[in-house]
Amino acid sequence: MPAPDQYLHRAASRRPYFSADGETYLAPTPLRELRKEQPLRVLSEADFAFWQTYGYVVVKEAVPAESARDLLDFAWDFQGLDPSRPDTWYEQRPYRDELDRHLHVYGFVEAYHHQLIWDSRQTQRVYDAFADVWDCEELWVTLDRLNLNPPNIKNRDRALIEPTDTGFDIELHWDIDSTLGVIPQRVQGIIALTDTRPDHGGFQCDPELFRRFDEWKLGQPADRDPIRPAVDRDAYPVVRPELSAGDLLIWNGALAHGVARNTSESGVRAVQYVSMMPALEESEQIRRSRISSWETLSTPDWNGTLVGDAVTHESLRYKTAELNELGEKLLGLSSWHGAESAQ
Repeated sequence: MPAPDQYLHRAASRRPYFSADGETYLAPTPLRELRKEQPLRVLSEADFAFWQTYGYVVVKEAVPAESARDLLDFAWDFQGLDPSRPDTWYEQRPYRDELDRHLHVYGFVEAYHHQLIWDSRQTQRVYDAFADVWDCEELWVTLDRLNLNPPNIKNRDRALIEPTDTGFDIELHWDIDSTLGVIPQRVQGIIALTDTRPDHGGFQCDPELFRRFDEWKLGQPADRDPIRPAVDRDAYPVVRPELSAGDLLIWNGALAHGVARNTSESGVRAVQYVSMMPALEESEQIRRSRISSWETLSTPDWNGTLVGDAVTHESLRYKTAELNELGEKLLGLSSWHGAESAQ
C-alpha cells in the first residue's frame, strides 16, 4: 500500500489542481484552454493569448539586469571558473557517475539556495507572471539550479554523450509523457543571465507543434516516442526566443523544447531555472522536505538529476538565505491562508 504522501494532494487554491509530487498536476481544464478568473498582473491580454496558443511567453525585465549579472558572477565563482580565462572552463574534474558527467557537459551549476538565487525567486514580478499563467495565487517555487554553458568543446563537447534514437534528447524533447490521454499540467521557466546571441546556444522550442499538436499526433504511429518528437522542422519550425539579461521565459510542459549547443568561440549562455506550481500545503512530507532543504542548504529531493556539487557542496559554503514575506509563502514556511505553518 502506498504511503499517504504518494496520493494526489489538492493544491491550496480555489482551482482544482492536484499533484503527488509538486512537479506535474492534474486539472479539469488544461492551461492552454484556461479562462482567466483573476485579473492579469504582468502579462498583457496579447501575452496571455500567445502563451495559450504557442506554449511560451517572455516577461521582459522580470528581475533587474544588474541582479542577473550578479547571478552570472556567482555562477562563475561557485565553480571556480575565471570568465576571462577560457582554459579554466575545461579543467579536468571528478565525475561521480555518468549522470554527473552529462550534467557538466550541459553546463548545470549545482547550487540551489544561495541568497542571490532566492532573491530572484521572491521577486514580485516573477511571482506575478506565474500567478498569471496558473490563474492561481497560492504557489510554491521550485528549488532549482543555474546553468552556465560555455562553447561545447573539449570536456564539454556534446559528442561525449552517446547519442540515442529514442528517449531524452537535449536538443528537443518534452518533459512529460505526450502520449497520455490526459496530459499532465506542468510549467517551467528560466531567467536569462546573459543576452541571447545566435551562436551561444540556449533555449529553443517548437511553438507550431504546440499549436497544432492534436492535428500532428493523428498522423503519428501508436508506438511513437513519448518524449522525443519526430517532426518535420520545415512544417514545424524550431525557434529560439530572444532574451536579454533579466528576462523571464515561461513555457508549458507540453511544449517541445531543448537547448541548442554553444558553437561560439568564447561566448557563454547562462540562466537560472525557476518555476512556480500550485502549493501543496496539505502534503506535510513535501513541505517539510522543502523547508529542510532551504534551512540546511541540502540538495533538494524533488528531481533525481539534482546532485549537489562534487567538489564543495553549497551547505559547506553559505548561510541560510533570508526570505521576505513572499519568499516564506513560496517555500512553504508560511501558509497562503494566513496561519503560520508548523515548523
